[in-house]
Amino acid sequence: MARLVRDLSPLPCMLLNHRFDILAWNDEMSALMIDLEAVPVPQRNSLWLCILHPPMLEFYRDRERIIREGIADLRAAWAAHPEDKVLADLVDEFTSRSPEFARYWALRDVRVNARGSKPLQHPRVGPLTVEYEVLTIWDSMDAIRAFAGDDLARAVVEPEAAAVLTRFDQEVRHYEVVAGPKE
Repeated sequence: MARLVRDLSPLPCMLLNHRFDILAWNDEMSALMIDLEAVPVPQRNSLWLCILHPPMLEFYRDRERIIREGIADLRAAWAAHPEDKVLADLVDEFTSRSPEFARYWALRDVRVNARGSKPLQHPRVGPLTVEYEVLTIWDSMDAIRAFAGDDLARAVVEPEAAAVLTRFDQEVRHYEVVAGPKE
């Protein structure tokens, strides 16, 4: 996966886990956001940076929407991983250190954002808007068929999840990733 992140250059790209920990990134992502190599590993979390890192507090032009969507996404991960103590501790840290997070977390919004746009106020470039896509990795198309059934374009959302999500995409797209020879 880290190789895919690097190979997507010149597009900014990063690899996150369900807790929003930043596991890999390319140089373009560091140029867009912040020098991720300089961020201590415990703070190398996209929500931590957005909510608690002072240089990032003015980064999003539509901060309220971006933060609310991120928190709703985190709540979806929290519901899907109730056994994850690290995630629970992260939510506790955000709640105790950020009144903004505590206020939005209390709304109990749940949302999974597969794609969208984020208007930024870049410190060197000025205003710009980036579009993003969330990719998930499967072993094969057969594994997707086993999960989704024959209609591969239809999003599979369990009834329990649909009941609490405020919105979700009805359709999905699949891409085949072909890796070249190892370097």
